[in-house]
Amino acid sequence: MQKNNYNLTYRIKGRKKVLLIISGIILLLILYLVIIANKNVKAMNNCVTSVLSELEQHYTVTPCDTGLYKEMRLNGIMKFHVEQYAIEKLGNLSIMRVNMGVMQMATVVITPRDKNLPLLSADYMYILSNRKAYLEFYDVIKEKDSQYNQLLSTLSSIQEKYHYLKDIQTTPAWYTDLLTVTSYKSGKSNADKDLEQMLIDSLKTYLEHSKQLPLLSESERAEKLAITVEYTDGLIEKGGISTDVFKKELGDEETKKFFDSVFFGTAIK
Repeated sequence: MQKNNYNLTYRIKGRKKVLLIISGIILLLILYLVIIANKNVKAMNNCVTSVLSELEQHYTVTPCDTGLYKEMRLNGIMKFHVEQYAIEKLGNLSIMRVNMGVMQMATVVITPRDKNLPLLSADYMYILSNRKAYLEFYDVIKEKDSQYNQLLSTLSSIQEKYHYLKDIQTTPAWYTDLLTVTSYKSGKSNADKDLEQMLIDSLKTYLEHSKQLPLLSESERAEKLAITVEYTDGLIEKGGISTDVFKKELGDEETKKFFDSVFFGTAIK
């Protein structure tokens, strides 16, 4: 009987020890994830701050009230923080940030309504120690003049400057024909500054070029807006990776309202 009690006590102590070890490992893992998440949030916020800082050196940038869209929770776990700004004599700026613990993401979109510029879209993802950066310029104009072509040429040269960053292979989408200059890069956390600078260099060129352009006339503005809306409506009708997430949660109609009033700002007069 004493031997059985001893064996039982030994087994209980052994199980407690195993549980303590497992609990310790879990706590260390949670601590690691918290540290990584905090580091990624800081990198994400630094990137967004740099974007706003660069914009404010060229234009008057005014925050807008995003109303119900300020905080959006999708799929139960994805909480989007949405910001919108009016860029005087240029157009609409939207910024979305999401923090899911193991992944952080920032999206920046400039929709130029008042000048003959491409639409700028940037997605920066922070997945543990991995990074993905998508930088795209969309053709939302009717005619390309020499100034427009010069901008695209300069933007292409900037992307070549960052050739040493690892390329991401992408698959064609229905809007591929609208894409002009693109850059899809990946890396580790030690590439944060380079990936951020790639965006800032491109943005600086984009904004400096824009200052040389005249404001569009009412008819030209309406024409450009129609082309932009054709693209943004197409995202809802034909789909897109991030658009599909919003459509699933909000539905087509509410997603269009969000796109028109905030994300692309095409409904703003």
